[in-house]
Amino acid sequence: MHRCARALRTLVAGGWVAVLGAAQTAQAAEQAITRPSLVAVESISAVDTVWLMTATVLVLLMTLPGIALFYAGMVRRKNVLNTMASVVAIACLVSILWFALGYSLAFTPGNAWIGGDSRAWFSGLDFNAAKGLVAVSHLAPHVPEAAYAMFQLAFAVITAALLVGAWVERMRFGAMLIFVGLWSLLVYAPVAHWVWEPGGWLARMGALDFAGGTVVHVNAGVAGLVCAWFLRPRRGYGHEPFEPYNLALTMMGAALLWMGWFGFNAGSSLAGDSRAALALAVTHIAASAGALAWSLAEYVVRGKATLLGLCSGLVGGLVAITPAAGFVTPLSALCIGLIAGVACYWGATGLKRLLGADDSLDVFGVHGVGGIVGSLLTGVFASPQIGGVQGSVLTQAVSVLAVALFTLVATAVLLWLLDMLIGLRVDEESELQGLDLALHRERLSG
Repeated sequence: MHRCARALRTLVAGGWVAVLGAAQTAQAAEQAITRPSLVAVESISAVDTVWLMTATVLVLLMTLPGIALFYAGMVRRKNVLNTMASVVAIACLVSILWFALGYSLAFTPGNAWIGGDSRAWFSGLDFNAAKGLVAVSHLAPHVPEAAYAMFQLAFAVITAALLVGAWVERMRFGAMLIFVGLWSLLVYAPVAHWVWEPGGWLARMGALDFAGGTVVHVNAGVAGLVCAWFLRPRRGYGHEPFEPYNLALTMMGAALLWMGWFGFNAGSSLAGDSRAALALAVTHIAASAGALAWSLAEYVVRGKATLLGLCSGLVGGLVAITPAAGFVTPLSALCIGLIAGVACYWGATGLKRLLGADDSLDVFGVHGVGGIVGSLLTGVFASPQIGGVQGSVLTQAVSVLAVALFTLVATAVLLWLLDMLIGLRVDEESELQGLDLALHRERLSG
């Protein structure tokens, strides 16, 4: 009897120890996923790490050379090198600022509005081979934090580079770099925190943005529109033809964007898994549908389909599927691409005339409009069977409106301050001569 009692007490005590141990383990695990931390190297998934690094390279290719070629082919010959130089310089500047401060502000716990400073000034991203420890983000604890930070860097770079299309042929090079540097820290980083960090207020609200519909495209599109308004039209805009330098370059850039977008969307699964595979497929479907829909609209309105229209349409389809890629079926992707192709065609033509802005390369018409359409349609088409969440058009609309208003005001304030302090626009002589010679003392040969 006494033996049975002792055995029972031992069993109960052991049970409580097990329960308490499990609770402590669960608590430790919960703490581990709420902030960046060090984990054993053995806990890292090699497959997911390789895929995320591959996706990072694909997204960086979207900027260099994708955006550089896409934009350079559409400007006038005398501004081709300046356009390319702007994209390259922005990529370098944003990369340094990202590891200095931007990544920490965007992707570490802080409050509902902004992250903390635990990864500021090139700290974090630790790897200790002797102790077998590596830093991971709470957002991707199965891959090294260095890989995750680099992947998110690629998004910050392309978002800033997209802005170039709104001010080509008329903005001072040095002023442009100061503006972009400040914008990436004061506008992009907070918006990324709102939407993608679990403590961000839009994330808590349940806003869905798989790969950057609001963070990248609405953000860049609205900022581009403000820049175009503030800098005023190029001299001769609307009165003389602005012949694009080489649409073959634009097509090559569009092709690189298309291929790189697989890393953009499928990479946002953060794992080499079934969701990534589906995101890749729906991305391709939406891009194809967007190109065909734009061309059909162009043919109906103007009687001809163009190469530039095909390229613009496929980008519009890619933009619109971006927030939805991890939440929708292939048939939904087809619908999103078709709607976006027509909407972005109107954004780059009729809406552009209504707004009266010289948004030179249609940053708002394609990225802004496409991002808005895609974000709202994510609320319509999101499938709980795929993403595990129910979409809400109202929540998506609040997210779009919040990001658009914040970006509009913050961008306008930055432009006003910099214009007062240093001036933003080149002088008339430099604009007429072309920025290649005026700003860089270089020009295309031949």
